[in-house]
Amino acid sequence: MDDNSSNPNPIDFSVQNDEDIRTYLEENDLEAQRSASGLYYIIDEEGTGPQPTGSSDVTVVYKGYFLNGSVFDESDENGISINLQQVIPGWTEGITYFKEGGSGLLLVPAHLGYGTFDYNGIPGGSVLIFEIDLLAVN
Repeated sequence: MDDNSSNPNPIDFSVQNDEDIRTYLEENDLEAQRSASGLYYIIDEEGTGPQPTGSSDVTVVYKGYFLNGSVFDESDENGISINLQQVIPGWTEGITYFKEGGSGLLLVPAHLGYGTFDYNGIPGGSVLIFEIDLLAVN
């Protein structure tokens, strides 16, 4: 059964998400790169270790929050170990921009996050911001 069966016309939030991200960056005096997929990222510390691929196992410390600053999830200081194929597309792509030891921000539009439908307390269409510290490429 397809998750979209109850709502056959999901809303495309990409234009609104892009505007919201640009406004957030401007209001917080941040400069970010924008990838072809629409992901915005800021590399505070590039890191000096190996650079992961989209299928790497990594250990990251992270904090996830909405544009209003409200935190929806965060790891402890030891981080979590995950495979980049088992996370939202914004992480699969975004974490590959860092090298081991690197840190920064990922600003993830809904189409690279949890999409147009509510998911575990995250409203559909939400822009997600993640502070990322890439501890290890395992």
